[in-house]
Amino acid sequence: MHPNISPLTREVGYDGTDMDTSASPRTVTGRVDVHPRGFGFLTVQKPGTPEVLSAFIPPPDLNPLFAGDVVSATVTASGEGRWTASGLSLVERTRTVVYGEVVSRKGAFFLRIDKEVSNTDWPLDPGTTPVQHNDAVVARIADGKVVLLYRLEPGADRSLERVIARHGLHRDFPSEVVQEALRAKEAPHALGGSRRDLRSIPTVTVDAPSTRDIDDAISVLPAGPDGAVRLLVSIADVSESVKENTPLDLEARARATSVYLAGRVLPMLPEELSAHWLSLVPNEERHCLTVELRIDPDGRVTAADVYESLIRSWARLNYDEVAAFLDDNSISPAMEPVREAMPWFRLASARLAVSRAARGGMTMSRDEARFTFDTATGAVSGLAGEKDTSAHNMIERFMVAANEAIATWLMTRGVPTVYRVHEQPDPQRVADVNAFALHSGFAAGFGAQITPLALAAFDRQISGAKAEAALRSVLRRSLGPSRYTVKPGPHFGLAAPLYLHFTSPIRRYADLAVHRLIKAYLHGRRDFVHEDPEIEKLSQHINVRARSANRAEADRHHELEARFMSTRIGQQFPARIVRVKPFGLVAQLDGMWVEGMVPAEGLAGGPYRPDTRELSMVGKTRTFTVGMPINVKVVSTDEQLGRVEFALVE
Repeated sequence: MHPNISPLTREVGYDGTDMDTSASPRTVTGRVDVHPRGFGFLTVQKPGTPEVLSAFIPPPDLNPLFAGDVVSATVTASGEGRWTASGLSLVERTRTVVYGEVVSRKGAFFLRIDKEVSNTDWPLDPGTTPVQHNDAVVARIADGKVVLLYRLEPGADRSLERVIARHGLHRDFPSEVVQEALRAKEAPHALGGSRRDLRSIPTVTVDAPSTRDIDDAISVLPAGPDGAVRLLVSIADVSESVKENTPLDLEARARATSVYLAGRVLPMLPEELSAHWLSLVPNEERHCLTVELRIDPDGRVTAADVYESLIRSWARLNYDEVAAFLDDNSISPAMEPVREAMPWFRLASARLAVSRAARGGMTMSRDEARFTFDTATGAVSGLAGEKDTSAHNMIERFMVAANEAIATWLMTRGVPTVYRVHEQPDPQRVADVNAFALHSGFAAGFGAQITPLALAAFDRQISGAKAEAALRSVLRRSLGPSRYTVKPGPHFGLAAPLYLHFTSPIRRYADLAVHRLIKAYLHGRRDFVHEDPEIEKLSQHINVRARSANRAEADRHHELEARFMSTRIGQQFPARIVRVKPFGLVAQLDGMWVEGMVPAEGLAGGPYRPDTRELSMVGKTRTFTVGMPINVKVVSTDEQLGRVEFALVE
């Protein structure tokens, strides 16, 4: 097994008895979390359940440990349901690389490691590399020592390197992986063979202008006199070039996903491969896996066919020009080769939209903030919000339909796979949404068990409302995350009986695994294991890496927010409360997408405490609620911790 996989998926837990204070003390194995204020927590999860025990680790006991360390410890109940860990013993060190800044004391060098990773300075072995006080470095952990790997150049983006090391992301590809990618890129490829030839069918790709790893292409054709259309979603056949258990595959598996850090992408596959032979660039023949859907006039998918194909993209389009066509019939020069096909894309999208609306669920908007950077200095030059266009919505409908069809196709053939499952929300979380909606002037009307159609009706109510961002924030938390598993189940948010990821094998390993299983079946394999435990093991690994990627992307975003706002200390902005924490209010600046904390201790009329649902901060004479508009002033920023502090302006 690849050395970067096993530590990430190690199970930690206890003996399975009930977690109550009557069982104190007890010995457990858990994972260390480090708080920037110097203390820590031991997190222990009961195997096979979401139940978690969190035990406090005092600062002195945390000194020899790093975030992510697996340790055994004795946990003792300390009243009010709280636990304290003592007698910590290292079981496994999962972290191999750390970021920090050099501190010089009495002629010796120490490394002040990222506060999210360690609470103390570690002696640094610089080797033969000259270092000086305040240098930013990346070091490796070996036999309990911190040994310098490399020193960052002056002007390097410290935030970026800190986030990469903090979350154990893979920065560069090993040389043997790059060489294998180059060989795969340069190897002669026999085009065609038994593949279905789709080169004569008008086919397009739709992506952002900056995208280089294009992995999906679409075609739509009339299907017959009954009014049906054929939607062809063709996906780059990555598995043809990335052979299982090769160094290239093991590195992709260890990464599990591409990570999109503002200003830098850490791809799952080397660019030598993903942006060249695998990318569905226009006017080049490419091998794909295609799922062909027959969509009737009512928007129902009445048939699906899956096959290996040979395609040629007729045009590379971007979202803006496709949106201009969908909204205003505007034809860009790039569309000329597929001018006659464009109305059929719009028709297929409209039919799928009607069908999905009829079954409920919701499409989570990808409205987000994007940073722009000075090309000469790399400094953050701007921050602007981006909203989905009609073109984004069209492509999302096509990809969701393809993913659903593949999930059903594999299930009906008895092929185990990596499903994407989203459970029905917990009744208590549903009650939280009901309560907050009423407080905000909306009646969600959810029962104890929310339904996809009820969710869709609520989505329609809040669309465009002033409190929409706050309502969606509460709704997202109530819906919870989706996850990968070999065990088939519905995707509640999409109102899909079965779902998986098939359409992005260049950037998601789950999709690559699905491709391999499809091809195994197409090539005659039938000896599949029901709910194969190896696929479940892979699914759990991908879940872990996906969560790390999400946290890294969020940390990077928050650090750049802090950097961006550091030049705006003292300025005032209108904002809206989006979350309530035990220690204060999280507010988002109107039109700027920047979030910051208003500490509760700075609010007049205190003391304040959050209500049980953390939807309001309640004081003696005043209450602050999620969704409430406020005015704030920027007080301070901390880029290392990604924090912006506001003060309320009355």
